[in-house]
Amino acid sequence: MAEVKPYKDSEKGKKEQVADMFDNISHKYDFLNHLLSMGIDKLWRKRAIRIISKNDPKEILDIATGTGDFAIESLRLNPTAITGVDISNGMLEKGKDKIIKKGYDKVITLQYGDSEDLPFEDESFDAITVGFGVRNFENLEKGLGEMYRVLRPNGIAAILEFSKPKKFPVKQSFNFYSKHILPKVGNAISKDSSAYTYLPESVDAFPEGQDFLDILSKVGYINLAKREVSGGIATIYTGQK
Repeated sequence: MAEVKPYKDSEKGKKEQVADMFDNISHKYDFLNHLLSMGIDKLWRKRAIRIISKNDPKEILDIATGTGDFAIESLRLNPTAITGVDISNGMLEKGKDKIIKKGYDKVITLQYGDSEDLPFEDESFDAITVGFGVRNFENLEKGLGEMYRVLRPNGIAAILEFSKPKKFPVKQSFNFYSKHILPKVGNAISKDSSAYTYLPESVDAFPEGQDFLDILSKVGYINLAKREVSGGIATIYTGQK
């Protein structure tokens, strides 16, 4: 997997650059995210939650939680506790404000956390969710291995990630949108020209489909599955410990 970074003229590592990028766009992230996806990302999260509902998880970890959208969606599972972690303090602050305003702070806790060095004991969670976060890992296998470590036996991980549509006309429409429309709109609103150029570049570099399932298997996950959504624009990957 070729390493793609948000800021090509920066000497910082990918992890620091990703944190900086999300700090820079955090003030407009929710607005832009739902605008640019036309709200369809909410449907993808709902489907991922339905998939893991059969496990009836009570303690859930949401990695790369951002402003907490996946964590909030997980409330449908009626868990006892949801913990969200992220490396962007800017995103976490926005997420904390949102969760307090909605009155979810008794169940959801957001905190700083590095996906490749999670601050939790082994076997701490019944389920783990990641929405559009694993392609931002600096070391993909290390991050997936940390998720595996803190997952309880029989626990399930659900990973929602962008993929590359293969069929006409979704393939052509998505490519044009992600490479021409999205960067221009994202830059105009967020004022960060690199953030929304990085997104299609990071999607192109990500080992999707069976290649990603092979990495999950190598790390130790079993009962692997993938479900394409919206014509292959995104994929929901699941695996158990």
